[in-house]
Parts: sequence; C-alpha cells; structure tokens
Amino acid sequence: MTDTSPILIWLRRDLRLGDHPALHCAAQSGRPVIPVFLHDEIVEGLGAAPKWRLGLGVDALAKRLEEIGSRLILRRGEALETLQALIKQTGAGSVWWTRQYDPDQIARDSAVKEALKNDGIDARSFRGHLLFEPWEVETGQGKFYQVYTPFWKAVRGREVPTRHPAPKTLTAPREWPDSESLNGWKMGHAMQRGAEIVGQYVHVGEAAAQARLASFMRDAVERYDQDRDRMDRDGTSGLSENLTYGEISPLALWDSGQRAMSEGKAGAETFLKEVVWREFAYHLVYHTPHITRKSWREGWENFPWDAETAETLRWKQGRTGIEIVDAAMRELYVTGRMHNRARMLVGSYLTKHMLTHWRVGLDWFADCLIDWDPAANAMGWQWVAGSGPDASPYFRIFNPDTQAEKFDPKGAYRRRWLAEASSEPPETALQFFDACPKSWDMRRDHSYPKPLVPLAEGRQRALDVYQKQKQG
Repeated sequence: MTDTSPILIWLRRDLRLGDHPALHCAAQSGRPVIPVFLHDEIVEGLGAAPKWRLGLGVDALAKRLEEIGSRLILRRGEALETLQALIKQTGAGSVWWTRQYDPDQIARDSAVKEALKNDGIDARSFRGHLLFEPWEVETGQGKFYQVYTPFWKAVRGREVPTRHPAPKTLTAPREWPDSESLNGWKMGHAMQRGAEIVGQYVHVGEAAAQARLASFMRDAVERYDQDRDRMDRDGTSGLSENLTYGEISPLALWDSGQRAMSEGKAGAETFLKEVVWREFAYHLVYHTPHITRKSWREGWENFPWDAETAETLRWKQGRTGIEIVDAAMRELYVTGRMHNRARMLVGSYLTKHMLTHWRVGLDWFADCLIDWDPAANAMGWQWVAGSGPDASPYFRIFNPDTQAEKFDPKGAYRRRWLAEASSEPPETALQFFDACPKSWDMRRDHSYPKPLVPLAEGRQRALDVYQKQKQG
C-alpha cells in the first residue's frame, strides 16, 4: 500500500532548498510536503544576536518556498508536543529533519524520534550539516581524533556525499495547517536598538550565500593564505554567517574549494582546511560533549580563573586600553561578527592577561555573534584558553601589540572600529555608540582608558599561574 500521507520537513539550521537531502527525498516521494519551523526550547534559549539573525533566515526561506508554490508553517512551543499537534492536524505519517550534533539538540532530537516512532510515525534524520558524520571518521585504533592535523589528513581525500539540486516544486497538502506570525515571535526583541546597526552588515538567505561564495572564489581565494589573518583586509569568505543557519551547505564550499585547487589557485587548500576545522569542532563536540561547558582537558576545572567582574564589562565595551582588542570588541557589537584573528586576540587577553574564565567570553559571544555556532564557539574558546585540544597551551599568550603590527600594520582596522583611535573616526566606528546599550553611557568624546592589564605584567602573571597549574 502506497503511503500518501504528508511529510513534515522540520527545518532548523538548514534554511536552504539546495543540498538538502531530507527535502530532496520528500520532493522525490510525490507525497505532500509541509515545511515547518518551530520556535522550540532550543530557539528560546538562543542569545540576542543569534535569535534575531535566525529570524531573518527563517523569513528568507519562507519567501523562497513561496516562489516554488509551497509555504513555511511556523509554530511555537516545545518540539515534541508541537510536532504531535501538527501530525494530528495534518495526518502526516512522517517527520524528517537534518541531524544536529551538539548535546542539547541531540537530547531533543533523540526524545522526539523515540516518541514519534512509538506513535507509529516515520521519524527520520538525514545528514546535511557536515561533510562527514562524526562517527564515520576514526583513527586506526577505532577511536575519535583529538588533534586537528591527523583529522585533516584522514578526511582530505575522502569522497563526500552527492549534492542535490533545489526542488523546483513541492506537492502541497490538500489543506495547509494554520501558521503563526514570525513578527509575533519578536525574535529581535533582545537586540533593542542594535538591530538597526547590525542589520546593515548581514547577508541573509540562500541566494546571498551563494553569491558570497562565488565572489570569494572569483576575487579572494587566490590570496586567502596570505590575507585571511590580515585584519585590515577583506580576505575571508564571510560564509560563517550563512553556514551557521544552513543557508549554504558545507558541500558547496567543499566543491568550490576543490575546483579552485584544480585550477591552481594558491589559497584553495587553506580554505578547505578551514572548512574541515569546522568539521573537527563538531567531531569533538559529538564525541566529548562536555566541551561546550566544561574544560575539555582533565585537571582544568580547578584552574583559578576569575568569574565575571566589573573589569569584564570593560572588556565587553571595548575599553581595555589595548587598541586592537577594543577595536575587535567594537566590531562585534556593530556587525555581529569578528575577524577570526581578532577572536583569538580578545580571547587570549580575557583568559590570560585578565585571567577571566573562558565561559565568560563564550557566553558573551553566544549573545552577540550572528554567526554563533555551538561547536566552533566552544572549541575556539577552549583552544585559546589552553583547556582545549592543543598540544602546548600554557605558554601561548598572544601579544596584542605585536599581533597588531603584523596583521594591522598601518592601523586601518583599529581606525575602522575604534573611534578614540582617530581625530576623524569613520561611520563604522561611530556606529558603536548607536548600537551599544544606553546604560553603558558610552560617548565618543570620552577619553581613551589606560590598559586594564599592562601586557608585560599580564603575560608574566599568566605564565606564573599556568606553570603552577602544569606542576600540579
């Protein structure tokens, strides 16, 4: 007997039509397809910027679905109960979704799958968020990788899954279920006045992501190896924003990078290594889920980091007195993103010069980044703090001044984002004062502060503490 019941496609961080195995299979089945997005317990827990940016992505996908004669059904509530209500209303016999790999989403999805299967529903998860499933990549001893370079060597020559084209049409149900209003969810409420500023820097949706990739491969990948660390140059792809919400698949990046390599473009392999760095983050999160909240390395939970203090607020405000650090923190608040080299510098300064817990920084990024990713954020903070996957963590203490000389030699990045660094600051630097909370009472005519922690003093203090920790 042929199943003609509708299929609910539960969309999460896969807000695209192309390279979408679950959607492709549903379209090929000939059965009615009902795309659904839930404002569930995971969405409810997102920080201000990620939740706002997710809302923009949902809106873009809804419009894309309308273009092919379908629609996106929006519902708010706990995931299982909301899906069960939709199943009852629509008569759906299947619920399909793309797998996620962080512990919170695994717990939610496992509970949903078990309950729906017990109800006789075809609950099925598909790949699509990663190139390689975490359990598919093993060492020669059948274990997971804990160091990046061997992981890269293990996957660089592997075949990747076949890409699927975007469906040109989806079979509609006889009757569409009711949908809630995206505006009614007020997903940008916590952004307050910052949304207007950050909104000028976003690139939302599948078409924007594809255009971004094409532009990067045409104009920038050749020099990616040299330019990706230069904070004063536009040398990166910017695609972390779109990857975060699944507006583009890692397969699209992999195929474009491989094509660029075959054309002899010098920076293509380095670009592919960065794509695999994201894979490695999810590999670790899947196999060692404690990395998202606890020190990855044994013995680091008792490290004497400070909790959040008044000094931490100065770090958040970009008022540490270290120009490159402050410029980066201002860039974050204005654009919702931060140059990757800058992320290492602000993280090192917080966890080492200030000896503040990496979770303080992790939580701030989780609230402010439009490209927030649970795996990349956790691994990045633990790597820079020294508690994560790294062979020699304790003595790596970045010197912001020497890093600025190397990666912002003429001060262009600092002038772009730090108003106090210029007598005639550009609009980008002034936007910070329009975006930041009024309660901070920040004005451009305030004098620039002295260093919160002098670099030499902070470095020595960190070395002393780390050496003591190493000795047990």
